Amino acid sequence: MGIFGALTTSVAGLQANSYALENISGNIANSQTTAFKRIDTSFMDLIPQTGNNSQLAGSVSAGSRSTNTIAGSVQSAAVSTYMAINGDGFFAVQKPASVSDSTPVFDGVDRYTRRGDFSLDKNGYLVNGAGYFLEGVKIDPTTGNPAGSVPQIMRFQNDFLPSQATTKIDYRANLASYPLTTKHNTAVPGSELLRSADFVSNPRPLGTPASAFTNTATIGNARTNFQTPAVAIGANTKLLSATGTDSLPAGFIAGDTMTLKVTNGGTTTTNTISFYNGGAAPAPVAGTTFIDLSAAGTTVGSLLTTIDGLTGNASPASSISSTGAITLNTGLANDFTLTSSSSTAFASLGFSGTVTALRGGGGTAGTGTVIGSDNQTFLDESISGGAATAYDGNGAPVSLQFRWAKVASATTGGTDTWNLFYQTNPSATGSAVAWQNVGTDFKFGSNGQMQPVIGQITLSGLTVSGVSLGNVTMAFGTGGLTQFADTNGNAQVNQLQQDGFAAGQLKSVSVSNEGRVVGSYSNGRNIDLAEVSVATFNGADFLKRIDGGAFEVTNESGAALFGKGGSISGASLESSNTDIANEFTKLIVTQQAYSANTKVITTANTMVQDLLNVMR
Repeated sequence: MGIFGALTTSVAGLQANSYALENISGNIANSQTTAFKRIDTSFMDLIPQTGNNSQLAGSVSAGSRSTNTIAGSVQSAAVSTYMAINGDGFFAVQKPASVSDSTPVFDGVDRYTRRGDFSLDKNGYLVNGAGYFLEGVKIDPTTGNPAGSVPQIMRFQNDFLPSQATTKIDYRANLASYPLTTKHNTAVPGSELLRSADFVSNPRPLGTPASAFTNTATIGNARTNFQTPAVAIGANTKLLSATGTDSLPAGFIAGDTMTLKVTNGGTTTTNTISFYNGGAAPAPVAGTTFIDLSAAGTTVGSLLTTIDGLTGNASPASSISSTGAITLNTGLANDFTLTSSSSTAFASLGFSGTVTALRGGGGTAGTGTVIGSDNQTFLDESISGGAATAYDGNGAPVSLQFRWAKVASATTGGTDTWNLFYQTNPSATGSAVAWQNVGTDFKFGSNGQMQPVIGQITLSGLTVSGVSLGNVTMAFGTGGLTQFADTNGNAQVNQLQQDGFAAGQLKSVSVSNEGRVVGSYSNGRNIDLAEVSVATFNGADFLKRIDGGAFEVTNESGAALFGKGGSISGASLESSNTDIANEFTKLIVTQQAYSANTKVITTANTMVQDLLNVMR
C-alpha cells in the first residue's frame, strides 16, 4: 500500500466528506419543507485483508441514513383540509400518469408521504403541495363505518345530500313538580292540573273513561265573634256588628257586596249579593240578591245557604265548624269564585282575596285530542315542552311543537301524572284537531323518576299542518324524563333532536382529529365522507425517496400495513425534522475533516517528491 495507498485513502475521505456535505446541504435547503425527512450520513471503514501484524486503518465509504420515522413538530394551520400524523405512518397517495379532458388519469401505483398540505382542486380531489392525490376509504352513510379497507383516491364533488325523513326524536327534560300554568293558584289545590271538565272534548288519552264530578271543600280560617269574652263564630252569628253580641267583629254594612261567579262547561254567570240595612227593599236587579242586615235571620248560616243556592250546591251544604272555620262546598253542579267589596268583613268570615273552588272530575270520555275551540283553555292549563323542525320524505320542514299537561297530583290524592301533546294544526278552529295527545300517561314517584320507566313511544301517523311524517319514534332513555321542583315552573328541555334533514349541497370539506374528511352541506349537516388511510411499514427507513417528499415501497421496507398508524390532527402541518443548529455543527465538522484529508494528500505528495529527489 504505502504512500500511494495513503493518497487513494485520502481521496476516498474527500469523496465521503463531499457526500456528507451534499446531504447537509440538502437538509438545510429543505429546513422549511413541509414534513421533510433529513438524510444523515454514515461513514463505513473499508479494511484490506492483511495479517494480524500488518492491519491497516483502511479506506472509507459514505452512505445515507434515513430518518423517516423521526417526526417533525406539528403546527396548527389555517386551512381546514391540512393534516398531520401524530406518531407512525404515512398518507397513502397517488400521482396522475396523464390528464384526459382536464381530469387526471392515475397510474394505480401507491406512494406514501408525510406531507399533509392537502387542498381541494377544481375536480374535487385532495392534492398536496407536491401534486400527490390523497387516498382513503369511503364512509357508509348508514352505519357511519368505513366501507372496506382498501384505500382509493378520494373525490368530493358538489353533489346534493338527499333529504332524510324524520324517524326518531331524542327527548330529555325535567318537568316542574308544580307547573306554573296560566290558571295555577297555589292557594287552590289542583289548579295547576289539566281539568277535563274545562274542555268540550276531553284531551286525555283516547279511551280514558269520563270521571264523575266530585265535591271540593274550601276551608277558611277559624274566626271569633264580638262577644266578651269572644267565642268561635257559628251559624247564628249576625253579619251586622254589635259590640258584646254574637256578631262579626267587623261585619258587613249597607252598600257592601259579594260577587259570586259560577262556571259550568266554560260558561260563567256572575251573581251579586248586595247588603242593605233596614228600610224598603231595593228594586229588583237581574243577577243580584239583596240581604237586609237588620233582619233577625241575617246570620252567617243564612249567608252560606244563599251562597249554596247561587252555586247550585245541594250536598254537602256549606257549613261552619265548632272552631269557627267556614267550609264552602262546590257540590257537583258548578265551579265558582267568591270575592267581597269589604275585605274586613270577608276576613271576619275567614277568607281573603278571591276564593276559587273547582269541582273534581268531570268531562267526557278521553278523545286524545284538543280541538280548536278548546285551544286557549289547553294553553292556559299546560306548559311548553319545546319545539323542533322535522322533515318529511321530500325534505319539507315542519315545526313540531310539544306541550306538557299535568293531569293528576300526589297532593290531591293521586299519582303525579303527565300527558304529552304535539301540535297538529296551529290554525285549528271549532271541532278541528289542534293538538294530539301521544296517548301515554307518564307517572312519577316521590323521587322524581318515572314509575314505570317509559323508554320510548311511537307517534303513529304523525301529521303537522297537513304534512305527514309517518310513524316517528320518540326516545326518552331510562332517565330522560324527570320531575323535580323548578322555581320557574317550566319544562326544562335538555335535549330535543331529530334525525331528519332537508337536501343540501356540499359547500366545503375539512379534516377532523379522528382522521375523517367531513363534508359541510348547505342544509347545515356535517357528514363524515371518508376516512384518511394511514400506512405503516416494518422497515420505514428503507423506503425509497422520490420527489415531493414521497416514498415508494422496496423489498427492504416491506408492504404497507393499514390500521396501526398514528392519529391525525386536522388543520395542522408537520414541519421538517431538520435542526439548523445541528446541521451547522455537522457542516463545521465535515469541513474540518475535508481539510484534514487534503493535508494528508499534501504530505504524501511531499514524501513522493522527496523519494524522487533521492533518484537524482
